[in-house]
Amino acid sequence: MTKPAGPSQRQLRVGEQVRHALTDILQRGEIRDEVLETVLVSISEVRMSPDLKIATAFVSLIGEAPDAQDDQAVIKALARNAKFIRGRVSGALRQLKYMPEFRFRLDTSYDNMARIDELLRSPQVARDLDAGEEEDD
Repeated sequence: MTKPAGPSQRQLRVGEQVRHALTDILQRGEIRDEVLETVLVSISEVRMSPDLKIATAFVSLIGEAPDAQDDQAVIKALARNAKFIRGRVSGALRQLKYMPEFRFRLDTSYDNMARIDELLRSPQVARDLDAGEEEDD
């Protein structure tokens, strides 16, 4: 029997429930941390481990383009408050046998998409596409 390539339906469903619970806590401003009070944090995705004991939350910062040092400060602030967050989401995740441990990572998928878009719009790619169209004629 082969292992499935991606996450199970249960992992995806629980990850989405955890994402909603984390988003609610962040929107209500329940976390008292001076670093987190100065920035708007968005949870773009939560990936659950196969045993549902570890939740990895991918975080994006919204607003002014902060530098990488600010990004890491926000991740560290979330990690410092992980136990508090775990306690606050427990009500929303009552159906789980174990409350997951939270880990926070910076979401770089938007940066990657912007870089790919920039490459696709570059003159070199346009030149190559034009050359391909001439060969088809």
